[in-house]
Amino acid sequence: MQRNFRYYDLILGAFVAVLLCSNLIGPAKVVQVNFPLLGPTDFGAGNIFFPLSYLFGDILTEVYGYAMARRVIWAGFGAMLFATIMTWVVLSMPASPNEPFSAQLQPALITCFGGGWRIAIGSIIAFFVGDFLNSYVLAKLKVRTQGRHLWLRFISSTFIGQGVDSLIFYPLAFLGIWSPKTLVAVMLANWMFKVLVEVIMTPFTYWACAKLKNAEGVDTFDTDTDFTPFSLKR
Repeated sequence: MQRNFRYYDLILGAFVAVLLCSNLIGPAKVVQVNFPLLGPTDFGAGNIFFPLSYLFGDILTEVYGYAMARRVIWAGFGAMLFATIMTWVVLSMPASPNEPFSAQLQPALITCFGGGWRIAIGSIIAFFVGDFLNSYVLAKLKVRTQGRHLWLRFISSTFIGQGVDSLIFYPLAFLGIWSPKTLVAVMLANWMFKVLVEVIMTPFTYWACAKLKNAEGVDTFDTDTDFTPFSLKR
């Protein structure tokens, strides 16, 4: 008999909301931060909030298990795919000549949301691979450590998942557009920033997992889980 959880759907919604906003709103603005050692570095503002999706992913896997987290990742993948298609359709449709600001609005929308097919494809593929890898590593480490060293499991899974995410996204989106030096510098800076967010937020994830485990009455160990990503089974 499958259980119904009180907070699972809320976390799913929060995960998808952060994911969509980070990929639709964030890339519209490029910010520059002067990092130690790396110096002035440009990156999409969405990267400030995107790591929150990994925090939700960590919490889902830790509390509900890989299979339940897998459903959320597929929900996020579907939402990103739909948002990409919808953006392309809306931007491709001719603006009404009766709209007073159509001459200014269309170029502005293209600037904000028409990030290009390489960025869209790179985002979707990187998210899919990175999130599944993050959840897989976390679930496996939980079994291996018998539920101990939560901080190590969170940081390790994020280090690997976000590393692969960055390694896939930036070359797909910007190889041949940016110089190799800039590409590597931005990729490393974003990777380290995302891991740093995980480290800083570790006390919150500890608290959230403890509260959810107590409220839901569940603490899942994926000892017999089928880890294929191509399933929606709970």
